[in-house]
Amino acid sequence: MPTITRRSFIEMAFAIGATAAWSSPLGTKSRTQWRERRDRFPEGVASGDPDSTSVLLWTRCLPDGERPVSLNVEVAEDDLFTRVVATAAAPVSAASDWTCRVLVGGLKPARVYWYRFSDPEGLGSRIGRTITAPDVEDPRPVLFVFVSCQNANDGAQNAYRRMIFEDERAPEADRLGFVLHLGDFIYEIVWYPEDRPQGMYDRRLRDIVRYPHGEKIRDFHIPTTVDDYRAVYRAYLSDPDLQDARARWPFVNMWDNHEFSWLGWQALQIFEGKTRPAQTRKVAANQAFFEYQPARMAKPSGPSLDRFDPPHVTDTPITRFDDHGLGQEPNNLAAIGSLTGYRALRWGRNVELIVTDQRSYRSEEPLGQSEAKLLLSDDFPEFIPEEVMEILDAGRTYNGGQPPASIRFGNTEIANFSKDRPAQTILGAEQKAWFLDRLRTSKATWKIWGNTTATLDMRADLQNLPQGITKPWPGPGDARVDTCDHGNAYVERSEIYDFVQENGITGFATIAGDRHSFWAGLAAKSLPPGKFTPVGIAFVTGSISAPGFVEAFEHGLPKDHPLLSLYIGKGPNDSRPQPTINLLLRHGVRSCLEYARSGDIAKARALSNPELSPHVSFVDMGGHGYSVVRATSDSLETEFVCIPRPIERSDRPDGGPLAYRARSRTALWTKGEAPKLEMQILEGAAKFSI
Repeated sequence: MPTITRRSFIEMAFAIGATAAWSSPLGTKSRTQWRERRDRFPEGVASGDPDSTSVLLWTRCLPDGERPVSLNVEVAEDDLFTRVVATAAAPVSAASDWTCRVLVGGLKPARVYWYRFSDPEGLGSRIGRTITAPDVEDPRPVLFVFVSCQNANDGAQNAYRRMIFEDERAPEADRLGFVLHLGDFIYEIVWYPEDRPQGMYDRRLRDIVRYPHGEKIRDFHIPTTVDDYRAVYRAYLSDPDLQDARARWPFVNMWDNHEFSWLGWQALQIFEGKTRPAQTRKVAANQAFFEYQPARMAKPSGPSLDRFDPPHVTDTPITRFDDHGLGQEPNNLAAIGSLTGYRALRWGRNVELIVTDQRSYRSEEPLGQSEAKLLLSDDFPEFIPEEVMEILDAGRTYNGGQPPASIRFGNTEIANFSKDRPAQTILGAEQKAWFLDRLRTSKATWKIWGNTTATLDMRADLQNLPQGITKPWPGPGDARVDTCDHGNAYVERSEIYDFVQENGITGFATIAGDRHSFWAGLAAKSLPPGKFTPVGIAFVTGSISAPGFVEAFEHGLPKDHPLLSLYIGKGPNDSRPQPTINLLLRHGVRSCLEYARSGDIAKARALSNPELSPHVSFVDMGGHGYSVVRATSDSLETEFVCIPRPIERSDRPDGGPLAYRARSRTALWTKGEAPKLEMQILEGAAKFSI
């Protein structure tokens, strides 16, 4: 690995907008009269994006008036700070909401360090712990967690307490190196308790944030300014479990949709069926993310080390899109370019983590268009015919450039509103080219795609429903859930998987969030009756606290719906609904109907449709928790740690009980081989998931 000089290091810090601090090889005892005062640093401390010689540190100090202040940061090899190896003065001011970012370089690889901040009077933050990555040739195993989707407005972050509890008691060699947060760190949609006194499902709404400005839509509120976005970050970082996790491990953070807007794409928002320009809000969202997340993201908008320097934009309608669906309006390009999130990080010989942005460059989601309402039916909640989704995804490229003028939906013909549009892209042209090049040139054993949204197909064989239960399924083939991800972005996913296969890339794995569910499976561009050729492995982690599909079905699906047994069915001896949607997606209609008849899960699995989901080994549409990855020179293990529905915060030191622990293992395959995945339930029960 090339040596990083001080000059190149300072240039690196400049590029990501951070104060630079260079370590000394000899540690000395701290000279700071540090006195811990967490009330002065109410959001705690954090570190992020470590490499083998450097890491980015963060804190926020409550202002004393409006004048800028310089904080002192210390980095030590011990938690008593008797071997301090780096110090720096970091400016904070109102322009950055009193946050600061310090990039510390010259550190040793695979080493635990401690750090703390203090103001000019010596009043100090809590002590943080961070870890550098192994050197590029280091063969040791890499252990990390990936998480997503924490909604502090209506849930508790018990998963972090469980994570800390287990890591503190693990042998040194089995401790985590970092936490990958795959988006929805905040939920910008906020319900105030008085606006929905009945709560959300069975959950009470917490009064955690009030937007200084904001906009109310129906019964919820959304941010409109940078002060609003800052307010929701501060609210989330008051959570003790999240704050403790950020103080224990370096985080690698990537935004998903809720860091900007629920149905947002590029610099556009969709509310009440209307798409509206929101360039000022996209910049505000990026600025707050930059200020509150220690991440090596490029901000091209200014030279300041203590503030974001947002570009000036206006909310201007976007009327022209290029051949990849990217809006060419200058304010749109400036807004999405104000912070570049996609990046790659290396951990030793075994892991290269390639993190992509699924929201800023994507084209319009086909089923998000108003014309798509005609293709959705309450008779089959969440599902759409597979062949319809394929036509919409491919746009004008369908059928070799000859898309149909209309789409058959049951006995109805509907105009093909996508026939003149480009094929759907989620990555966008520029990011996709970068991503494929990183895959091709990576020398790591495991090339891990950190994708905030999932890639595994989510389908059901509703064409196998017996006559008389409900209306006929309006398509000849399988049903798809509109996942708004690579699960039905078939054209782009095929391009990526063909690239992996053609270039003989092994050790290709995807880890994702967003679905509020646990998934384990094989990465393949098509399923039966098409050719099923896996080229990698893929996983999705359950949400930290946000509600999932099962919870939504429990409260939103009519109790007399004829297909209730496919979603939340009950066997003869069950006292409450069960997550039979897992059984439907994994095994099919016949398995669900058998379980409703007999309550015998073995008989239900025996009726599994082998053509439905050969790519899926595990699915839990109601799971909460986190996922642990262990990558070695010859295998990759992923462990799902699932906790009960986190409605209230647990006061137990372990964060509360486990629901189950499930582990998959994949041996490294060679060029020309197909990967294989083995699944094992280690603790608890997940009988509908396997």
